[in-house]
Amino acid sequence: MSPSGRPQPLSLVLLLGMGMASERVSCPSRCSCRYLEVNCTGQQLQEFPAAIPLDTRQLILAANNVSYLPAVELSFLADLVYLDCRKNLLGDDLDFAFIGVAKLVYLDLSFNNLTQVTFSTFSHLLSLVVLKISDNPNLVAIEKDAFANNTWLRHLDVSRTGLTFLDTSTVRDLPNLRFLGLSDNLWHCNCSFLDFITWMTESNVHFPDADNITCYTPEGLRALKMPALEAQLHFNCLTQLYKQDYIFLGLIGFCIFFAGTMAAWLAGICAVIYEVHTSKGEEEEEDT
Repeated sequence: MSPSGRPQPLSLVLLLGMGMASERVSCPSRCSCRYLEVNCTGQQLQEFPAAIPLDTRQLILAANNVSYLPAVELSFLADLVYLDCRKNLLGDDLDFAFIGVAKLVYLDLSFNNLTQVTFSTFSHLLSLVVLKISDNPNLVAIEKDAFANNTWLRHLDVSRTGLTFLDTSTVRDLPNLRFLGLSDNLWHCNCSFLDFITWMTESNVHFPDADNITCYTPEGLRALKMPALEAQLHFNCLTQLYKQDYIFLGLIGFCIFFAGTMAAWLAGICAVIYEVHTSKGEEEEEDT
């Protein structure tokens, strides 16, 4: 019955029923679906779910056992803007996985098994604003140009990973970056890290949990916090000379001394030759 009390045409009722049925059928098994959202949280999924509606905008796969994201299946979700894959088993094979989801704005890959981030990992995500790759203890390398195409990136979290070094240009060249999580990593605070520390103190980026951004190596700087670290590295790297520096300076001094000695010796030889030649000339004049 319609609100006016008139019976609905049978064809309309059938169409509505078929539409509702198709929506129910298209929802992946063990997942819940609502308008433009698919939620498969904590369903012990072993692989990427099938039959995801093509108009899905938000996909939540958190707390499962998914170890692989198929690029082809993901590319069918061309309108996807939000992807939550935290607490899964995703590892090394993410290069080009996101090639078909260029509209993605939010991506959470925290609590996985990532080992590295290359240029090919996120280079197609031109609209990415939030990227969370924290709590990947095996993540030991992020390529220098890994985020070169992610110029809209505003929130980046690499806390609690296996990182020991991060090239300054990797984050400095992100014009919209405002939030950078770096805490509880194994930072190796040598002279190469000084440029990064200087950028941290001069940038407008917010560093949450700053008290836990500390050195892990070398032993003499362990647990030293970043503000104090900058002064210490300035002293160690810009004023203090190491053994190889003294060796280099010694070699330079020896070369200068040797060159000066040789120059003086040659000058003396030339003076003697000139004196002998002059004396002979005078004797010849006297004889004539």
